[in-house]
Amino acid sequence: MKLLIAVVQDKDTNRVIDALGEENFKITKLATTGGFLKEGNTTLMIGCEDQYVDQGLNVIRDNCSKREQMVAPISPMGGNADSYIPKPVKVEVGGATVFILPIEQFIQF
Repeated sequence: MKLLIAVVQDKDTNRVIDALGEENFKITKLATTGGFLKEGNTTLMIGCEDQYVDQGLNVIRDNCSKREQMVAPISPMGGNADSYIPKPVKVEVGGATVFILPIEQFIQF
């Protein structure tokens, strides 16, 4: 058994949850915040048997799109001004980051 931990952008959350539900995956949804953009994202915990891992990854891949977004600079305010970028920059956001962990035991009460 495996635990898929998928971090997806909020804009993709409903689409990927609906698609996983249609494929009978059981999901726990956690509201989280990204460290780089400081924007909301969603972490999905998905438990599944080993033979369904690829199917789950395909559903996640097909429903989490990458896109470009302009990010306004954040003032260094006491931080290191060397890394400060004075104008908005375009960054790639979206997609999904998935961690696959082995599950030693599963107990449900």
